[in-house]
Amino acid sequence: MEISKGKEQWAAFALLLVNLIYGASHVLAKGVMPVFLSPTVFILFRVVGAVILFWMLIPFVKRVKMQRRDVIRLAACGLFGVTVNQLLFFHGLNSSSPMNAGIIMALNPIMVAVLSFFWLKERLTRTQWIGISIGALGAIALTTYGTKSVQAQLGDLFLLGNSLSYAVYLLLVKPLMQKYPPLVVITWVFTFGTFFLLAFPPLYGDIKQTDLNTIPWFIWLKIIYVVVGVTFLTYLLTVVGLKYVSSTVASAFIYVQPIFVITFSYLFALIGWSADYTNHITPSKLVLMALIFYGVHLTLGKRNFDKKQTP
Repeated sequence: MEISKGKEQWAAFALLLVNLIYGASHVLAKGVMPVFLSPTVFILFRVVGAVILFWMLIPFVKRVKMQRRDVIRLAACGLFGVTVNQLLFFHGLNSSSPMNAGIIMALNPIMVAVLSFFWLKERLTRTQWIGISIGALGAIALTTYGTKSVQAQLGDLFLLGNSLSYAVYLLLVKPLMQKYPPLVVITWVFTFGTFFLLAFPPLYGDIKQTDLNTIPWFIWLKIIYVVVGVTFLTYLLTVVGLKYVSSTVASAFIYVQPIFVITFSYLFALIGWSADYTNHITPSKLVLMALIFYGVHLTLGKRNFDKKQTP
């Protein structure tokens, strides 16, 4: 089925908005953890809050019958796109910095390309393999040379795992977008993700140590922003975008995320909405960001974005 240019433009706008929201959240969410909420409890707020909002919208969508094999795929999407993805990201952000989180997420298109090679048997050119190598080199340099403490290096490794998990999710969820309404897909993805998160044992120890009475109103505003904006809206907009563009094109929009992180780091510090994280924006990290960007550019440069992707 041929997709109109208008729908492609809408998908592009939706995916750009997703990364703008994420860019702001990297800075705002860092101020919530670990003083007021542990990363795991923060994820519980995100997932449960979002799944409630999604189910509130389901009555407005036409009912559809799902094939059994698609239910299994939905469960896998919930595992990699919600539970594993969020656990690795928030624990990574808690130990690392918003700047590193934004740079590492820019590796996502490369991970999608590599997974497509092994999983979907898509061919990659010599130039693309060079791009993948350059991006990997930038990531390794960022987690070793660009990050000083062992805790921060561990956080960067969690963020790399998060990016890989999200790449798996993008490839898994794409075929479902072509068969079912996006809202139905994302609602079940988060429902399965909630079940997997509730089966994570450390969650309950963190809940016992959480005192909600000590959380000030401005921190609650940040939590609400993360639940409604960063979780509910971004995942909904992503599945809408995936309905009209390929997984690779969707992941390519993560390219701009570090730029938004840098912008919001300065803006929020200036107006007092967050701590000052601008000291993490060093010349060496900007060089590594440029190296990763160049690797992503080579990887994506000649790919057939409209190629059918059905794992």
